[in-house]
Amino acid sequence: MSSVFALRRAAPLLVAAAGFFLLTPAHVHAQWWKRAPVDFEECADAAERAASKTEKTSALADCNAKFAGRRKTGGGYTYYDFLQDRTFDIAGPNPTPDEQKKIDESYTAYLANQRRSTVVADALARQQQDQQAQQVQQVALRTDVVRVPVPVERPKVLQTAGQRPKGAPCTKGAFSCEWPRLSESLNDIKKLFSPTPSKPAKKS
Repeated sequence: MSSVFALRRAAPLLVAAAGFFLLTPAHVHAQWWKRAPVDFEECADAAERAASKTEKTSALADCNAKFAGRRKTGGGYTYYDFLQDRTFDIAGPNPTPDEQKKIDESYTAYLANQRRSTVVADALARQQQDQQAQQVQQVALRTDVVRVPVPVERPKVLQTAGQRPKGAPCTKGAFSCEWPRLSESLNDIKKLFSPTPSKPAKKS
């Protein structure tokens, strides 16, 4: 009898609790029965419905952390590796271990190619610098050759005063033309005043 009485007293409380759960808005309890998103696009769509901008930003960050792949229009997914700046086709919203291994191997090959390209670029830069240095040196040598003084023609021996160059035309009244005649006349005058030495008598 007492147990029936206790149930009767508890009934209003049970009805009140059931009513509370029934009247509570459906979206508050939607999380425990709604399925989780299967890929980034579904997750991003759910994040867009967030109440505030801060919640939307946080939800999108969670989507990025959960799903690495992006849906392709023709089906399947792609994974973008920013380290290699290229995309890879993957089967699901996240790379499988085998797919991740291939991506890592591709990155290793990418790094090797980058190192080779750097070595080749350095070698070409050094070669260009050497060529430029050689060109500068050749230009400097050509400039030095131009600066070498040209040998000056040997100066002619100055003529003695009164001498006339051979083959030069004689100008009447010029000292160089008259001097030879005067010297001949002087020689003739000297001969007149200076006695000729007497020849010794021949002995018989």
